[in-house]
Amino acid sequence: MKAELITIGDEILIGQIVDTNSAWMGQQLNMLGIEVYQVTSVHDNHDHIMKALAEAEENADLVLITGGLGPTKDDITKNSLCEYFDTELVYHPEIFEHVQSLLSSRNVIVNQLNSDQALLPASCTVLHNSAGTASGMWFERNNTIFVSMPGVPFEMEAIMTEEVFPRLTKLGITQSIVHKTVLTIGLPESMLAEKIEEWESALPGYIKLAYLPSPMMVRLRLSGYGTDQSVLETEIDQRVKELITLIPEHIFGFDDENLGLVIGRLLVESGKTLVVAESCTGGNIAHFITSNPGSSAYFKGGVVAYSNEIKNKLLDVPMELIEAFGAVSQQVAEAMALGAQKALNSDYSVATTGIAGPDGGSDEKPVGTVWIAVAGPSGIQSKKYNFKHNRERNIIRTTHTALNMLRTLILTENSTAK
Repeated sequence: MKAELITIGDEILIGQIVDTNSAWMGQQLNMLGIEVYQVTSVHDNHDHIMKALAEAEENADLVLITGGLGPTKDDITKNSLCEYFDTELVYHPEIFEHVQSLLSSRNVIVNQLNSDQALLPASCTVLHNSAGTASGMWFERNNTIFVSMPGVPFEMEAIMTEEVFPRLTKLGITQSIVHKTVLTIGLPESMLAEKIEEWESALPGYIKLAYLPSPMMVRLRLSGYGTDQSVLETEIDQRVKELITLIPEHIFGFDDENLGLVIGRLLVESGKTLVVAESCTGGNIAHFITSNPGSSAYFKGGVVAYSNEIKNKLLDVPMELIEAFGAVSQQVAEAMALGAQKALNSDYSVATTGIAGPDGGSDEKPVGTVWIAVAGPSGIQSKKYNFKHNRERNIIRTTHTALNMLRTLILTENSTAK
């Protein structure tokens, strides 16, 4: 089944609010095996709404509409739907009773505009809105289902959960869709695609692969479509196992995991602890680690050593080392990592020092130059990078690169220990 989502409202188009409704509906529909093929946003304009409805009817089996159902004059969705489905508004006393009861409980005096919420198209099936005053509406025409709902997120979600999903399930028009996302790091999209080309070409037609790149990683999302969910899950699991054998060093997790979570799990399994010494990342690595629940079990703390004075006083980095090689150097990065490891008595440490930008660069050390050092029980590793991006992206890239260096070191040491 193909679905189209239509959002109605100038506030979305001018960026006054973000369309979270479509994201939520897309996730929920996916779990029912209904594919969203298009999301359309239109003005509070009669002609624009009518055109969007007609185009959706040609392309989709299910059209979900949100917005424009309020009691004020700028909300014109009901009248537009009446014209589109050649019907008229009729009064529903039971809806008025619900509106009156709901508003009274909020100490709101019911006026004519509120009363008009009980006027609904005669040809629709009314969908109860337990969370608000604007009822949902269900229409069917030419094998297409149209559902109109308020744009207020919690009201839309109530109608979808209590009314729409049960009806769609009862109609028997859902199928199985299984997703599995493989998280990779260390290879750009083009190189990754080249490396797994034969594996990708061997995927059956009912399993699709999507590349989802970002500055930090490339997500590989496998999506299986069919009628038997267990068969799809088994098939996708097998394909993922094959992929792991091809690029084991570049896969760090799956689905909603992140590097911080994966590293935390490795540290807990090995009974080890972590500290950080950050300069150019300004505490972002610590933030990334502690954003995961349970991080207190393995993360001891850190030092944001932004100035040379703090590097010297808290991390015991010799001033002569800084003067000889500069704060952004292999020598200082390693001294920061070892200093944090010793001062905070930890098994592992991560240190970053660099030029995030936009100022501070030179011909020898341009903006984006970063030294990262990771120290563990068996020793220390360091590496120079030049990310050549703006400040925000440099911080993000440094954070993820440092964490991946740490992940690799932990895996190597755990393997050696066995």
